[in-house]
Amino acid sequence: MSLPISLNMFGRLAVIVGGGAIALRKLHSLLEAGADVRIIAPHAVPEMQALIKEQVTYREKTYEREDIDGAFLVIAATNNGSVNARIVADAQKAGTIVIDATDGDRGDAIMLASAKIGDVTIAIDSGGSTPAFAKRMLQDAQAMLGDAYGRAARVLGHARTYVKLVLSLDERTDVLRTLSNLPIEQLAAMNTIEIEHEVEGIIARQRGSGKHYPRAVICASRSSSLALTQTRTVAAQLAQRGIATTILQITTTGDRFNDRPIAALGTENVFVKELEFALRDKRADYAVHSCKDLPTKLPTDMHIAAISVREDPRDAYCSERYATFLDLPAGARVGTSSPRRLAQLTALRGDLRYEEIRGNVDTRLHKLHEGEYDAVVLAMAGLNRLHAHAKYTVPFEVDVLVPATGQGALVAETRTEDMILTQELYDALNDTETEMCVHCERAALRALRGGCRSPVGIHAYFNGTNLVALGSLGAVRAQVEAAIEGPYDAEALGQRLALELEHRRDAQGGAPAEASSGAPAERRET
Repeated sequence: MSLPISLNMFGRLAVIVGGGAIALRKLHSLLEAGADVRIIAPHAVPEMQALIKEQVTYREKTYEREDIDGAFLVIAATNNGSVNARIVADAQKAGTIVIDATDGDRGDAIMLASAKIGDVTIAIDSGGSTPAFAKRMLQDAQAMLGDAYGRAARVLGHARTYVKLVLSLDERTDVLRTLSNLPIEQLAAMNTIEIEHEVEGIIARQRGSGKHYPRAVICASRSSSLALTQTRTVAAQLAQRGIATTILQITTTGDRFNDRPIAALGTENVFVKELEFALRDKRADYAVHSCKDLPTKLPTDMHIAAISVREDPRDAYCSERYATFLDLPAGARVGTSSPRRLAQLTALRGDLRYEEIRGNVDTRLHKLHEGEYDAVVLAMAGLNRLHAHAKYTVPFEVDVLVPATGQGALVAETRTEDMILTQELYDALNDTETEMCVHCERAALRALRGGCRSPVGIHAYFNGTNLVALGSLGAVRAQVEAAIEGPYDAEALGQRLALELEHRRDAQGGAPAEASSGAPAERRET
């Protein structure tokens, strides 16, 4: 008897020994599962050679025991039975899972005939006796279920995670059962927020609650001019739904010590955490942030309620003396507080002096006007919202200077438990296109493990039906694109961009994404 299981191969090393047609089939399956693959073979078929150039590590040699060191999974796929038997023995001695692709009775497991529908994997185990019929059954199952089942499974997966956060164990089962019985096409068409709203509706009906949100709420905001302008924009949109907002101004750690580099403060999320304290203490009902200030992982008791339509996401060259960035003379002083900008600007003009600058938009423009800097680089979104500018204000195109994750978008954050206000904010504020872009960007930054001091730029935008994602990791650049249908597809594209950036960085022998501790902090500039 066998036990069907599913292995999580994402980012784990799989070693395939062999370079023929069987090895090629296994390679396709492993790449689809997100594995890091190493091929050991003296020769590889042409189709495999094409993949090797882009995605796979290839050692052009005969097998030796050391070739499987560090592997999570080993596949013996040579045309020599005795070599395959030796590979199996070596792997089992090392405690590594091993598959003999030429002999299902040897080794620890077999790879079932499988097909993916979205996040759903269908596998057929025929015991190796009827592979052709197993393939037919897979094709029949795919045709019968269609792509909608895969999308519905993704939505229900998010719902399950959300239900765990907001409901007690006793309440979860009925909610999840009710969701699972919704029409497949309805589930497949839902995005992340819509399924959360559906959960809230089910909860309200099951509890017999006729509760409506109070008509007056409190919003936590930083006290800077830009932050208050942004918060008032959100409050005005919420007011159109009959909900009045009182603003609670909070001076954050980053604001109190705006004469010091962020890195010197010795803490993360210096513009966010105090606002979250106000939410947690119920001094405020929601908070408004610049999306680029928000960490990629929120505390479990907080979540994003809505994402606004994006302002101009570009960075802007600002100067009182020189008309363009290229006009700056060698040695000119350029103010920036961002490792992301620093890395990209240095690649463009390594002959300039880049110096730390802190303070709000007005403060930085004043320092520029007083001649402390020959130029500064600021976000166009902040300049536009404050109707501020320098004598020369010239945006960098996004493919020249890749913006920060979420740059230009605003985020409303609420307590996870506060489902009704979350829905009100979503209905008042959320922009679906920006939401998809931000999901993509945040997923890429999260996959890169980018923090406050990482020189990472990620920007996504729609080009017709496709979502295009640009990335910079230090001086390394990459671009990917795909047609998407919802947040999960957007996040998958972001993860793909992160893998491509890491692959190119490693190929170029680059340094890790984390900048030195003395570098200025990322996603804190305006």
